[in-house]
Amino acid sequence: MGRIGLPEILIILVIVVLLFGGKKIPELMKGLGTGIKEFKNAAKSEDQPANAKKEETKE
Repeated sequence: MGRIGLPEILIILVIVVLLFGGKKIPELMKGLGTGIKEFKNAAKSEDQPANAKKEETKE
Protein backbone atom coordinates (compact mmCIF):
# COMPACT_ATOMS: atom_id res chain seq x y z
CA MET A 1 0.00 0.00 0.00
CA GLY A 2 1.30 3.41 -0.93
CA ARG A 3 0.75 6.75 0.60
CA ILE A 4 -2.63 8.44 0.58
CA GLY A 5 -2.59 11.20 -2.01
CA LEU A 6 -4.99 13.83 -3.23
CA PRO A 7 -7.00 11.52 -5.52
CA GLU A 8 -7.62 9.06 -2.68
CA ILE A 9 -8.69 11.83 -0.30
CA LEU A 10 -11.11 13.19 -2.90
CA ILE A 11 -12.64 9.74 -3.39
CA ILE A 12 -13.08 9.36 0.37
CA LEU A 13 -14.73 12.79 0.61
CA VAL A 14 -17.14 11.95 -2.22
CA ILE A 15 -18.11 8.71 -0.49
CA VAL A 16 -18.68 10.54 2.81
CA VAL A 17 -20.90 13.11 1.09
CA LEU A 18 -22.89 10.35 -0.61
CA LEU A 19 -23.33 8.40 2.63
CA PHE A 20 -24.19 11.23 5.01
CA GLY A 21 -25.45 13.99 2.74
CA GLY A 22 -24.37 17.60 2.73
CA LYS A 23 -26.52 18.62 5.69
CA LYS A 24 -25.16 16.03 8.11
CA ILE A 25 -21.45 16.70 7.53
CA PRO A 26 -21.27 19.91 9.65
CA GLU A 27 -22.91 18.03 12.54
CA LEU A 28 -20.42 15.18 12.21
CA MET A 29 -17.45 17.57 12.13
CA LYS A 30 -18.77 19.48 15.15
CA GLY A 31 -19.11 16.23 17.09
CA LEU A 32 -15.63 15.15 16.05
CA GLY A 33 -14.16 18.50 17.10
CA THR A 34 -15.92 18.34 20.47
CA GLY A 35 -14.65 14.81 21.05
CA ILE A 36 -11.06 15.79 20.26
CA LYS A 37 -11.30 18.84 22.53
CA GLU A 38 -12.61 16.73 25.42
CA PHE A 39 -9.86 14.17 24.87
CA LYS A 40 -7.18 16.87 25.00
CA ASN A 41 -8.69 18.35 28.17
CA ALA A 42 -8.80 14.93 29.81
CA ALA A 43 -5.17 14.27 28.86
CA LYS A 44 -4.13 17.65 30.31
CA SER A 45 -6.03 17.02 33.55
CA GLU A 46 -4.23 13.67 33.89
CA ASP A 47 -0.85 15.42 33.58
CA GLN A 48 -1.57 18.19 36.09
CA PRO A 49 -1.85 16.01 39.22
CA ALA A 50 1.33 14.17 38.24
CA ASN A 51 3.17 17.48 37.86
CA ALA A 52 1.78 18.74 41.18
CA LYS A 53 3.04 15.61 42.95
CA LYS A 54 6.52 16.07 41.47
CA GLU A 55 6.64 19.68 42.69
CA GLU A 56 5.51 18.67 46.20
CA THR A 57 8.29 16.10 46.49
CA LYS A 58 10.91 18.68 45.45
CA GLU A 59 10.00 21.06 48.29
